[in-house]
Amino acid sequence: MAARSAADASSQEDTRTRLLKTALRLFAEHGVEGTSLQMIADALGVTKAAVYYHFKTKDEITGAVAEPGLRELDVVIEEASRLRGRSARIDHLLTGFVDIVVRHRALIALFSRDPGVTRALTTSWSTRENFSSALMEMFAGAEGDAYRVIAAHAAITGIALTGGAPQFADVDDETLRTHLREVGRRLLGRPRAHGR
Repeated sequence: MAARSAADASSQEDTRTRLLKTALRLFAEHGVEGTSLQMIADALGVTKAAVYYHFKTKDEITGAVAEPGLRELDVVIEEASRLRGRSARIDHLLTGFVDIVVRHRALIALFSRDPGVTRALTTSWSTRENFSSALMEMFAGAEGDAYRVIAAHAAITGIALTGGAPQFADVDDETLRTHLREVGRRLLGRPRAHGR
């Protein structure tokens, strides 16, 4: 009996994982608003009821698709906030942010161009700190001057938009990561990485 329960749980998790991957692919192709629950069910080869078993709304699916990247960002922000010295916090945050952008390129591309994602995340992540504000404050400083605030905004937006840009889809992860870090360093007025 216990073996069967474990197998059922594994099967449900596998279905949930496949559902989220399928949803991300369809969201990327059709946008969040242009993707229906029926489209997700059809692409998975299951009934709409099977989709409802895991998620009640498309906003819940969107939140679940975004959750891994958002959780990773939450951890990086928390780690950076515990470091002593502004320089160490900026370096850690920049490296972590770039790594997340590169690891979650498809999701970042979706965030960058689909307002349906922002709407869905406002609902599902309403109790979370505003990540953009946290990034801005750490990169620019609590009372950053206009130059620092503009540089921080350019770094955050530029890294995200470039990381998710379709024209760079063929660039390998390590090359993209290296260039995004270097551009971020320059925008934030950080010294060059050693060995470059």
